[in-house]
Amino acid sequence: MSYRRISQPKLSDIIMKELEKMVLEGSLKPGQKLQPERELAVKFEVSRPSLREAIQKLEAKGVLYRRQGGGTYVREQLWNSLSDPLVELLGNNPESQYDLLEFRHATEGMMAYYAALRGTNADHEQLRSRMNRIKEVQGNPQQEAQAIVDFHRTVAEACHNVAMLHLVLSLSPLLERNVEQNLQLLYRREGSSDVANIHREALLDAILKREPELARRASNDHLAYIEEVTLEVRREDSRQQRSLRRMRNDHA
Repeated sequence: MSYRRISQPKLSDIIMKELEKMVLEGSLKPGQKLQPERELAVKFEVSRPSLREAIQKLEAKGVLYRRQGGGTYVREQLWNSLSDPLVELLGNNPESQYDLLEFRHATEGMMAYYAALRGTNADHEQLRSRMNRIKEVQGNPQQEAQAIVDFHRTVAEACHNVAMLHLVLSLSPLLERNVEQNLQLLYRREGSSDVANIHREALLDAILKREPELARRASNDHLAYIEEVTLEVRREDSRQQRSLRRMRNDHA
């Protein structure tokens, strides 16, 4: 009887798989610079030639890229699966904003549930930091929108589910646009930003207390409030526009 020879995987392939896993799990983030080769070689306890070969394979796959004299980075375009023109079209369509809110109801509620179920102490520390950042930049819609999306990205990381994480990463430009537009409408309703803050604090508190159902409910309550306020402000705008048109006709 003859036996097939079992071939051992190349060391560079093992390193490549480990780096890919780090990208998938979010340990290596879009645009992040890798440690120098000598430090990574020590970390993985491998030779620098094997590490270099693994990095070259990931460059060929489009996962990493090298800047001349500036190190190796995770490619940001991995997560930008929605093209800029599509982001522009969706961002400028008021109806699509409510489609996005419906989508967020489903996904963010689910992520809040699993973050409360699986989040680690390290995740909790990151979430507190993200919440503090939101408070620091409140009043600036663009910075606040980015901080809010960063908070939800951290919630996704706390789920420890790579599919959920990369869904959020791929939609980040669209979500930032949606959140910024919602904030601009919220600022026009006195006290609405304070209510939104209370909702986010309730969401964070439920995750920290590891109460999944409470976290999901807090997420849904928050988004329901956002939808209610933005719809009402848009209705007011519509009524004002009709009044202006009638006034112009009366003076014609």
